Amino acid sequence: MNKGFDKETFKKNVTYNVKSLYRKTVDEATPQQVFQAVAFAVKDVIIDEWIATHKEYEKKDVKTLYYLSMEFLMGRALGNNIINIMAKDEIREALDELGFDLNLIEDQEPDAALGNGGLGRLAACFLDSLATLGYPAYGCGIRYRYGMFKQKIENGYQIEVPDEWLKEGNPFEVRRSEYATEVKFGGYVKTVWENGKEKFVQEGYQSVMAVPYDLPVVGYGNNVVNTLRIWDAQPINTFSLDSFDRGDYQKAVEQENLAKNICEVLYPNDNHYAGKELRLKQQYFFISASVQRAIIKYMEKHDDVRSFHEKNVFQLNDTHPTVAVAELMRILLDEYGLTWDEAWAVTTKTCAYTNHTIMAEALEKWPIELFSRLLPRVYQIVEEINRRFIEKIQQQYPGDQSKVAKMAIIYDGQVKMAHMAIAASFSVNGVARLHTEILKNQELKDFYQMMPEKFNNKTNGITQRRFLLHGNPLLADWVTGKIGDEWITDLSALSKLKLYVEDEKCQHEFMNIKYQNKVRLAKYIKQNNGIDVDPRSIFDVQVKRLHEYKRQLMNILHVMYLYNQLKDNPNLDMVPRTFIFGAKAAAGYKRAKLTIKLINSVADVINNDASINGKIKVVFIEDYRVSNAETIFAAADVSEQISTASKEASGTGNMKFMLNGALTVGTMDGANVEIVEEVGQENAFIFGTSSDEIIELEHNRSYDPMQIFNSDQDIRRVLMQLINGYYSPQDPELFRDIYNSLLNTQSSDRADTYFILKDFRMYAEAQKRVDESYRDEKWWAKAAMLNTACSGKFSSDRTIEEYVKDIWHLKKVKVELK
Repeated sequence: MNKGFDKETFKKNVTYNVKSLYRKTVDEATPQQVFQAVAFAVKDVIIDEWIATHKEYEKKDVKTLYYLSMEFLMGRALGNNIINIMAKDEIREALDELGFDLNLIEDQEPDAALGNGGLGRLAACFLDSLATLGYPAYGCGIRYRYGMFKQKIENGYQIEVPDEWLKEGNPFEVRRSEYATEVKFGGYVKTVWENGKEKFVQEGYQSVMAVPYDLPVVGYGNNVVNTLRIWDAQPINTFSLDSFDRGDYQKAVEQENLAKNICEVLYPNDNHYAGKELRLKQQYFFISASVQRAIIKYMEKHDDVRSFHEKNVFQLNDTHPTVAVAELMRILLDEYGLTWDEAWAVTTKTCAYTNHTIMAEALEKWPIELFSRLLPRVYQIVEEINRRFIEKIQQQYPGDQSKVAKMAIIYDGQVKMAHMAIAASFSVNGVARLHTEILKNQELKDFYQMMPEKFNNKTNGITQRRFLLHGNPLLADWVTGKIGDEWITDLSALSKLKLYVEDEKCQHEFMNIKYQNKVRLAKYIKQNNGIDVDPRSIFDVQVKRLHEYKRQLMNILHVMYLYNQLKDNPNLDMVPRTFIFGAKAAAGYKRAKLTIKLINSVADVINNDASINGKIKVVFIEDYRVSNAETIFAAADVSEQISTASKEASGTGNMKFMLNGALTVGTMDGANVEIVEEVGQENAFIFGTSSDEIIELEHNRSYDPMQIFNSDQDIRRVLMQLINGYYSPQDPELFRDIYNSLLNTQSSDRADTYFILKDFRMYAEAQKRVDESYRDEKWWAKAAMLNTACSGKFSSDRTIEEYVKDIWHLKKVKVELK
């Protein structure tokens, strides 16, 4: 409840906005126009808090975090903002009185899909927590014109459609052209002498203006509004009339095209970067603008840039923003005249690095040729950082050339961004305990041995304000009714629910809420897929980016195996189950896209087979995104977290399912390890080869899937169905690549790289335990309630407090409105 919120004023504002924006009365406006009018009215409320917050920050001269990330998967803003200004009931009432339904208005807002998946969504949760906890912070990223593509499923195949999220304009953004910043690419570096000092000047370059658009990040009920600053690229001279008059039309619009391309589209995150020039341009563009602006802002109130790190900290969200290290050095050396040692001292006390992946191929590397051509001065600085770093390695490990080969920043014709991030940061963290241990003992072992003091773990978290309070209002109200609303800002309070897990009435209420959420999702599926699903069946859900290591393939192969059992024995005693998938595959990732086709082909056969009496249904939800995720998490009974052990850094979907009372079927990977620790192994279904065993098998190359194929006829039957036309009668060879990936050692990959066949029987066994356990209604209700009650650790509020204590050292700020 927001005491200062005036409902009548709000209604007047909505009516006025419709009139001034669209020259219409409220009853003539389209739903999209009403959404815009409501969003501007909410922004009106937020703006006063936003101004007050930044005045307070300036008055107190606070230390500020810059969270630098290529991706922010924010989802929709309106509902979240309304909840965080604590005016949901008042605004719902005001809109009712105007004849509108808040839910339908929220549905008019496109998702701000400026990210691919976990990395970008984590950044969004972190911003929400920082504002709610009252810590001064900016998110810094790119204002992509097209976000993550919209996924359409046609004939079972994924089709990518441009996501025009800005088509109707973004009512919450504020364009800050007064902070526009020039960013330079290409050209060459000239050395000049000035006052007896060597100076480096970039000449012959092309440049663009970076123009920031600020979005409010509203804290929950505390008047704090932080900023997500996303940069747009504008041409410096839009149009060269001179070139146009000479007939050189291409040259005339060259500047415009350079700018347009930089922010046109979000790169798909498929873990493979093949010297993509545009991606490096994007990285340097938003980093250069953010770093330049941070220093200018600091110098407006301070006179010595050598103390910059005392008031600023840069968190590099994965390797993508690592060029910040060299860019900060460039500005300090070239524009402020610091010596190398002075500049390095500032840089290494300002930058901290989060590693998000164990997959070695995802640690970015850039060809020297590309990097030095695009960023000539920055490359010189990287060379010098590398030279000095190699000296340090040689001092510590004299005569050990293999150390240099493994750790150098520039090696084999490539600039290795992760190596530079580690060398220059004062902190290096993984994102789940297991992940950090694997980094220390495997992937980054040499760096850990050389500088162990830098390494630390920060297990990821999620914001309960979006994924419970907004996404599952029925459960949120029930929880508040039982234990009060403290959990909204302190999720550990959920542990008080443990008092109720044996109470039959509470179990009944809890499972009834789950049922209503399943009905809501069933309606969504009927509307979007045309498939009838039974909300009384087990909703078994796997939603996440499609990647081989996440093993959506193992899930659908198991569905094929179950279907075979049902065909052999139509009277098979099994609890009806609805298998729900949602996943986008990177546009160029062929095998991932073929897996989507396989899921849909299997769904077509199973969903149209009357002989199995609806015991299995398979649904692929199109265009999985933050807004439909909220509905899906609330309705899940079973959470599929089945990555190959040692491959998933953390996962955060696992936490969202847990919070909403789903039971995990999972491997001991990523944060699953910590989830099981909190809820108890007896309240989850854990299976599979351990991370140590997987690492050993990879090391020894001692795994042969062919042995399993030859000795297990159920598995053999499922795999043969991939190539005998059972699910693709028109084209029996359609799924040959998937079959080959599991068995064929002729290709350069090892067969069954992600150990699907090795884990298959254990997975099937775990799924059998799910079936048996679900029949015991009391047991299941208690286990589901315990999952919610034990999820307190997995709030991003807890994660942020750990970053603040160990890495950032920020101070909380209280904002009072006059």
